[in-house]
Amino acid sequence: MKEVRVPVLPESISEATVAAWHKKPGDYVELDDVIVEIETDKVVLEVPAEEAGVLTEILAKEGETVNEEQVLGLLNDESEASSEAAPEQEKATQESLEAIQASPTEPAKEESREEPVAPPETPKVEPVATPETQPSQPMSNRMQERVPMTRIRKTIANRLHSATQNTAMLTTFNEIDMSEILAMRSSYKEAFEKKYAVKLGFMSFFVKAAVESLKKFPTVNAYIDGDDIVYHAFCDVSVAVSSDRGLVVPVLRDAHKMGMHDIEKGIVDFAVRAQDGTLGIEEMSGGTFTISNGGVFGSLLSTPILNSPQSAILGMHKTQERPVVVNGEIVIRPMMYLALSYDHRIIDGKEAVQFLISIKEALEDPARLLLKV
Repeated sequence: MKEVRVPVLPESISEATVAAWHKKPGDYVELDDVIVEIETDKVVLEVPAEEAGVLTEILAKEGETVNEEQVLGLLNDESEASSEAAPEQEKATQESLEAIQASPTEPAKEESREEPVAPPETPKVEPVATPETQPSQPMSNRMQERVPMTRIRKTIANRLHSATQNTAMLTTFNEIDMSEILAMRSSYKEAFEKKYAVKLGFMSFFVKAAVESLKKFPTVNAYIDGDDIVYHAFCDVSVAVSSDRGLVVPVLRDAHKMGMHDIEKGIVDFAVRAQDGTLGIEEMSGGTFTISNGGVFGSLLSTPILNSPQSAILGMHKTQERPVVVNGEIVIRPMMYLALSYDHRIIDGKEAVQFLISIKEALEDPARLLLKV
């Protein structure tokens, strides 16, 4: 008998929740098949079968809180499963033979020789008029369903609530003309994809612009720890990624050293593994600054909430053609609103505005990103 156990949890996590059983008692399980998923505060962990066999018993139901190394279920290996199945199969075969031998074929023949009995006459029944019925009125659908929050959703809720309660959060806005970035992307997207095997998106431009601006304004890249301000000599950029289980924020480590192709590959990898639930906790820990792109869902303007303990988050939005004034003339340009939410306890308004203008200038003139001016 093999025990299906909760795997070793990361250092900062003491318990988890059984999210979903992929097998039920009696199911045959191949080696490395996912038997059950457990959910921690940050990620969903898959528990695979360490050997083939039959799942005989589930000891921890879905929604139950479990601890590290706790037994979740029992699994018979192939030899045990086959040895238990043989007697049952032999017993079923014997019962079938006995049933065949005991079948009453002769009495049935004797009964067939008896004279048939005339059936009784069915009394005539006068038809009764059916009263007209009124069509039933549709009932109003006012049903409610109470569903427990998942562990990840509770963690997200607590972190967002904490950020709004424990920081002096303020948001400043600006807008950028995306014409140059769209033109550059159109000109080089095929060559870029051919060389690096990844598409040239918008996020790499914004990450590079943010990194260069963070170097100019290090307080935006810092955070408060008690009575101290902790500055970072590096830029670990957290990228908000949506998944079916909620928002996750994996980190591009040393983004200041990454090329645009490295950034694009990293973000694609994060997006795929966020949906698969295979992002590791260590990949979502840390981070010195966050970028969130609500524009992919059509958001035109929003005020992003801080990713504590970070002191600032940049919100991207939908690119939309709008009339703007350029050199005294009204022209149509692809414009995007940018939002910077920041902790006013550590970042002054002037510094926040200048940081956002720095990003705007870098994106409206992408040559700045190459020349780092």
